[in-house]
Amino acid sequence: MSKRHSAKYKIDRRMGENIWGRPKSPVNSRSYGPGQHGQRRKSKVSDFGIQLKAKQKLKGYYGNLTEKQFHKTYEEAARRKGNTSENLISLLEARLDAVVYRSKFVPTVFAARQFVNHGHVTVNGKKVNIASYRVKAGDVVQVKERSRNMALVLEAMQSGERDTPDYLEIDAKALSSKFIRAPELAEVPYPVKMEPNLVVEFYSS
Repeated sequence: MSKRHSAKYKIDRRMGENIWGRPKSPVNSRSYGPGQHGQRRKSKVSDFGIQLKAKQKLKGYYGNLTEKQFHKTYEEAARRKGNTSENLISLLEARLDAVVYRSKFVPTVFAARQFVNHGHVTVNGKKVNIASYRVKAGDVVQVKERSRNMALVLEAMQSGERDTPDYLEIDAKALSSKFIRAPELAEVPYPVKMEPNLVVEFYSS
């Protein structure tokens, strides 16, 4: 098993949830935690513990972002007008690697980050190889022509595992995706419940 897959499944087991909705997640067949004490009765979790788990789950979902990256995104969400938890989701979904993943150009968000870093996508016709690049409304993200026959691209595009959300306009033939607008939390197709309001409580407490 590759290091990336191992890390991904470790997050699932630690959270006790299949946070990407993948059929091979170990949580599908074993719902208790990792290690020899994973089946012990769970003690009551404190408010801090609940908030911490919500943060780790959301951070893990977007490719296990570093704490520095994630906190910086939260700070920007807090500076913006409106609901901070909704702003946080909008900013996370506008990441280039998140758009590549949502567009089904690759099978996982981890693969999306690597795909972007290796220079396989363009934004409005220009190569962008920074996964955290923020896509704006109206921007078109496209897989480069020379990268369109890669095995992971073909696998992802043919998979019926995920639906593409309404805030993206996909052209499957051109392998392009137009970012229509920043989404609201209710529109984001998370396989599990995400609670950005608890993340806001974690950082503001």
